[in-house]
Amino acid sequence: MEITINQLQSNIESWIKTTGVRYFNELTNLAILTEEVGELARVMSRTFGEQSYKDGEKRESLSDELADILWVVVCLANQTGVDLTQAIHDNMAKKTQRDENRHRNNSKLKS
Repeated sequence: MEITINQLQSNIESWIKTTGVRYFNELTNLAILTEEVGELARVMSRTFGEQSYKDGEKRESLSDELADILWVVVCLANQTGVDLTQAIHDNMAKKTQRDENRHRNNSKLKS
């Protein structure tokens, strides 16, 4: 099932109102986001990096950790009035203009 960014923002807003009671405040959500990024880092370092899982350590799902991060980002956007669809369009335009030749001319990226 495909979902647009606007639908995702709306679905999370609805979930918060019906199941989540209310949003955590912005600073709490920022702390939660930081925690979730740390959990993603753990999965990445053990799956793609040189670290191994400790004996008995729970193996978290990469997709689940990415979804947790997206969830908190959408919560932050919703509670601060950010339209993520517009924000990503604006951000892509900014990056396209700023980086038009930057990466193409980066010798470090040439194979």
